Amino acid sequence: MFSEFRDFIARGNVLDLAVAVIIGAAFGTIATSLTGDIIMPIVGAIFGGLDFSSHFIVLGQIPADYAGSVTDYAALKKAGIPVLGWGEFVTVVINFVILAFIIFLLVRTANKVMKKAEDAPAGPTEVDLLTEIRDELKKR
Repeated sequence: MFSEFRDFIARGNVLDLAVAVIIGAAFGTIATSLTGDIIMPIVGAIFGGLDFSSHFIVLGQIPADYAGSVTDYAALKKAGIPVLGWGEFVTVVINFVILAFIIFLLVRTANKVMKKAEDAPAGPTEVDLLTEIRDELKKR
């Protein structure tokens, strides 16, 4: 069973997939940072300091022994208080749209490069070369 597993892992497709997943995860963190650290502050500045992550609706009762801030989404969520974090959802949707657009641009560019490679004129075939050699030998 171990040798079968080793053979399975050693296949090119599995290794390519593993590399793609790792790069995708790293790229996802870059896109998250782009959204949270660059785009959302700009959107907030345009709309008068709007911070989507601070928008939520408390769905249940806040316990009397809760000592945190009632305006801090992360603290309420950590305390187990049911909250509907629609602002976080908007941020994640924007992050997804950015990531999907970047992937679209990458695939589009790759398709153009592959199409150019297909459109390149093919050289003479093996039969053409052999025919040319034969004809040259006949001349001598």
